[in-house]
Parts: sequence; structure tokens; C-alpha cells
Amino acid sequence: MTGSSLFDPGLQPERTELAWRRTSLGIGVGSLVALRVLPALGSTPDEQLVWLVPGLVGIAFAIVLWTLSRARFVRANRALLDGRLDRMPGGGLMLALTIFVVACGVAGAAIALVALSG
Repeated sequence: MTGSSLFDPGLQPERTELAWRRTSLGIGVGSLVALRVLPALGSTPDEQLVWLVPGLVGIAFAIVLWTLSRARFVRANRALLDGRLDRMPGGGLMLALTIFVVACGVAGAAIALVALSG
């Protein structure tokens, strides 16, 4: 098979990029909500500043994810157009997202324990 018959140009890579964009936007919106809600858990100004960290980390990750997903799209589209399937992007971005989600789960459990304890 030639490179051009392996995929429908303009559809598959764009759908994947749109899915990554939705994921980035979801993380960004959730992080903005965290910036708004979590500081209320702190009783002093210093504690309130500490509670800003999860939201800021989430926003930073969303921006990085958005940027890297665009670069991934460009690499994947170029590889498909050239018929060079050996140059397809790897799973590093998915691994980073998985690690981030697991870390959010652990942080969420810790936040819930702190909120319930006092």
C-alpha cells in the first residue's frame, strides 16, 4: 500500500488533534475551577497560596499538552503523507497524560482527606 491509500487525508489526523485539544481544554477548565475553589480551604493567606498550586500546575500542563499535541499532529500528518509509518509519533504524550491523571487522583484524595479532617 502506498502512503496516500493508508488514510483519508485531512480527516484522521485532524480528529486526533481535536481530541487532544478537547482534553487540553478540559484540563484547563478543571484547573481554573481548582484555582477558584481550593484557596477557600486555607485559613491563612499563606495556606491559600499553597492551595493555588494544583490549579497552576494543571493550567501549565494543559498549555504544554496543547502545544505538544499540535507538534504530534504535524509529525503524524507528515509521516502519513510521506508514507513513512516508521516515523509516526510514539506514546510519550499519552504516558504523560496518564501520569498527570494518576497524580491528580492522588492529589484529589489527599485534598479530600485534608478537607474532611478539619
